[in-house]
Amino acid sequence: MAPGLMAAYLFRRLLLVIPTLFGIIAINFVVVQFAPGGPVEQMIAELKGRGGDTMGRLTGGGTAEVARTPTDGTYRGARGLDPHVVAQINKMFGFDKPAYVRFGDMLGNYLRFDFGRSFFRDQSVIGLIAEKMPVSISIGVWSTLLVYFISIPLGIAKAVRDGSRFDVATSAAVLVGYAVPGFLFAILLVVLFAGGSFVQWFPLRGLTSPGAEGWPWSARALDYLWHMVLPTIALVVGGFASLTMLTKNCFLEEIRKQYVVTARAKGASERRVMYRHVFRNAMLLIVAGFPAAFIGMLFSSQLLVEIVFSLDGLGLLGFESAIRRDYPVMFGTLYIFTLLGLVLQIAGDLMYTVVDPRIDFETRQ
Repeated sequence: MAPGLMAAYLFRRLLLVIPTLFGIIAINFVVVQFAPGGPVEQMIAELKGRGGDTMGRLTGGGTAEVARTPTDGTYRGARGLDPHVVAQINKMFGFDKPAYVRFGDMLGNYLRFDFGRSFFRDQSVIGLIAEKMPVSISIGVWSTLLVYFISIPLGIAKAVRDGSRFDVATSAAVLVGYAVPGFLFAILLVVLFAGGSFVQWFPLRGLTSPGAEGWPWSARALDYLWHMVLPTIALVVGGFASLTMLTKNCFLEEIRKQYVVTARAKGASERRVMYRHVFRNAMLLIVAGFPAAFIGMLFSSQLLVEIVFSLDGLGLLGFESAIRRDYPVMFGTLYIFTLLGLVLQIAGDLMYTVVDPRIDFETRQ
């Protein structure tokens, strides 16, 4: 594909990112408005449990008396909040404005990558994402690379030996990996190898040991790899099955085509036929799926795995934010995830042209 045509195609794809982001954020914003148990309701419930001291701090100096019942000295939060307190809570969370005004303000801030501050954490949303991102990125990168390094050779071997005992035996392992969810396998690993009921060969929490900051870099690297073993295995087992079968089917389809028969008839070796002719064509779909596989491993598959192994990453952050209705964190992470996913999809199109320069996106019907 000519560089000019590719640049024009990429420019159009980048323009589509804007309405896609807007649509996803708008739909989620509308859905959230009707979800029960928002941050205001949660704060009111929390204040009812704490009593009037907290209400006094919310409403300003001297207003603690407003939150008390004058006759018996008990806190009014035991029976309900003063309307002024409720109004202050709405203002604190920005719910004193109409929904369309809040949505417009949010979009304007998002254009500047200003996601505001967490409702329930004393930290900016971008700071929280930057703090949690390395944990999720490290797990996602290692897991995705291992899935590809295992699945592609295994899928090719299954395609070459289609119907053999090796193919049948490995298919059983693939089916088990496909059927068992990653988080369930993670629990099994904890029970077996992390001090659950048998041995404790691997740590259960975090990616570093206490006090590892003062260790030499080689010891810190080994400690990091030691902590990564079980989470990575849990994700790899749950993710390699579908890619293995996809690789096998892609290679089987190409092996049965006429150009392979012609290459063999010309005396080309089986290795040359497989890796010179078949590989390039069969790998197109697999390479194009790499961004989607990485996004799926990073933002969906590892959510429960992070919870099982107490890994403080984006998955756990998103889960806790959804539970507490921490809207700035929810929408900020959604915006980042969606933007990253769209960019990686465009990167997948670029990888198409790297694997096979004959592909021309301009001529697609």
